[in-house]
Amino acid sequence: MDPEGARIQDDPDVKVMIAGSTLRKVKSRSWKKQRHFRLLEDGLTIWYKSRWAGRGHSTFSVTEVEAVREGHQSEVLLSIAEEFPADLCFTLVFHGRQGNLDLVADSPEEAQAWIRGVRKLIHKAQTMDEKERLDQWVWDWFQKADKNKDGKMNFKEVKKLLKMMNVDMNEEHALHLFTMADKSESDSLEIEQFVYFYKMLTQRDEVWKVFQDYSGDGEKLMLEELENFLRMEQQEGEQSAQHAKELIDRYEPSETALKQGAMSLDGFQMYLCSQEGSIFNPEHQNLYQDMSQPLSHYFISSSHNTYLLEDQLRGQSSLEAYIQALKRGCRCVEVDCWDGSDGEPVVYHGHTLTSKILFKDVVSTVKEYAFKASDFPVILSLENHCGVEQQTVMARHLSQILGDSLLTTLLDGQVPQQLPSPQELKGKILLKAKKIGGLEQCLDETLTDEVSDDEEMANGDPESPCTEDPPAANKKHKKSKLSRELSDLVVYCKSVHFHGFEHARSHAKCYEMSSFSESKAKKLVKEAVALNFQTAGLEMDLNDGLFRQNGCCGFVLKPEFMRDATSQFSPEKPEGRQGYKPLRLSIQVISGQQLPKVNQKEGSIVDPLVRVEIYGVPQDQAKEETSHINNNGFNPVWNETLNFVIHTPELALVRFLVEDYDKASRNDFIGQFTLPFTCIQAGYRHIHLLSKDGTVIPPSSLFVNISISELTSGS
Repeated sequence: MDPEGARIQDDPDVKVMIAGSTLRKVKSRSWKKQRHFRLLEDGLTIWYKSRWAGRGHSTFSVTEVEAVREGHQSEVLLSIAEEFPADLCFTLVFHGRQGNLDLVADSPEEAQAWIRGVRKLIHKAQTMDEKERLDQWVWDWFQKADKNKDGKMNFKEVKKLLKMMNVDMNEEHALHLFTMADKSESDSLEIEQFVYFYKMLTQRDEVWKVFQDYSGDGEKLMLEELENFLRMEQQEGEQSAQHAKELIDRYEPSETALKQGAMSLDGFQMYLCSQEGSIFNPEHQNLYQDMSQPLSHYFISSSHNTYLLEDQLRGQSSLEAYIQALKRGCRCVEVDCWDGSDGEPVVYHGHTLTSKILFKDVVSTVKEYAFKASDFPVILSLENHCGVEQQTVMARHLSQILGDSLLTTLLDGQVPQQLPSPQELKGKILLKAKKIGGLEQCLDETLTDEVSDDEEMANGDPESPCTEDPPAANKKHKKSKLSRELSDLVVYCKSVHFHGFEHARSHAKCYEMSSFSESKAKKLVKEAVALNFQTAGLEMDLNDGLFRQNGCCGFVLKPEFMRDATSQFSPEKPEGRQGYKPLRLSIQVISGQQLPKVNQKEGSIVDPLVRVEIYGVPQDQAKEETSHINNNGFNPVWNETLNFVIHTPELALVRFLVEDYDKASRNDFIGQFTLPFTCIQAGYRHIHLLSKDGTVIPPSSLFVNISISELTSGS
């Protein structure tokens, strides 16, 4: 059985890939080595090895590839453009933070076959339904375990496979299942029999129990029974009847059940594992918020030191870092500019050992990728250390490269009382930088091209230690020169130094803004601020979690109490605000499914535990965890309930973290998923886990039952 069917393998481009090609893998101008690449029979795995090396080889799945870029579309391929023409070159771009694969074919025809072939396979992988995806997953395991490639698997191979799959099962039980599946009594399983074996292995008792609670005959859920389940457990109210019909049509694999308008256990399990059965409310996944409010009414997905791929002291400055941030929906990127040696400004982390890239290349990259993930505006935050001459060069690059995309004039010619909205600024790139004077004086030609040290501080490096201002009398006013051409490109985002909240309240203009380092912001507001797109970990998980809603467009509307100037909201005293309504969040952590192995060592199996963490106003910060389960990453069952009280639901993020328990050292990370509290669907839900760098790890999940209720004074 081949889940891909004959169709895709008969495609002429895919045939070329299956036959295999020798392609040059390029890592730098000096590192260009020939490798033999081919697509395996599963239609999903690309295998490659050195033509000369012994047995070593590497593989990756088409599902890990996000896109194929044609021609000289990466820094590496641009650097060898003289040597290899564009029609031989292509780049495979991976999801998450995995590096690109730059390749050069021997002929344009071969390059095209791989470019088109990989694109077709990506499309195929993306359009598979739940059932095909599961079949593919089982097929992949079969391929991995069938060591001698005879299309059969004996009991010894099956035992090895169970270890690979993170299953710790006693031999007797495994043999029992094996014998039941071996219908031909040949002491081996072919693929169909293996699928049956796998199905018995993955039978979910905990799902069966929920099914039994609502099924009259224990065999199927009639329409009305499914409707009851949706109303009572999933809290779907009025729409339950309509939704029940749709779910049967969409997920029921059995023709017999379909004819009766009913749902079998298989269909029920598929629905629960689908996007609709996920914890994330599908209605909040697409653009659902009002986008016509002033820019300052939104949280904006922002990246600090965007140009760094690794650490801040000796990392690679790279255009790829801008591409990754913009593709992930980031809407505010930072450009740290310094005078370059040949009159061309460069971008890098000043006074450190990071490498340099050209300012004009950064601007071209932003132009190309700004609106791939979202139509809403991108803010280019300039940290400007250049002299006047190179500032003028910067201004010209910005105008020439960005053209009409760069916003250089007020939208209606009027000095605004409030900022324009994301809707009005669609497709526009805004410059955030210092400006000579304000918008009011734009027409006043008598202004000097100088900025006082107050404004000079505005875009100094926010990471540098910030000392308190000395008394005014001791201040020597130093001036710094600003290029008028660059200043004129700043319209709605003028950088100013922050003099405290009171001063800002009385003097601030809507187009003025201040940047803070994380430490300074914490001092000012006593709460955490999360930025920096290149580093995996908690901060990035929270950032991704907040911006996963609203079509991943990079803008999330702030709650009403943060948009209303008269509101008395204080994070320290959430109960003091109008409309305060605390909620009780109760999470029954039922089970886990096919958690990935942390340690690839032969025979090692995880001891998983689940921790739920709440991030929000100080009173809401909390963590609770389950006990750990020994030696079971395949189908651990906890059945433990974790309880929380949420005082400010509008600002709370909920993070589900799965770890491998280790009593001797720190627990290892297995997977996580973070989402805004306001996007949670109550009821029986699956949480599809993400890896450290934010990519999906199918089919790893947690099965939970969530209830959200108002906190009454008695409870």
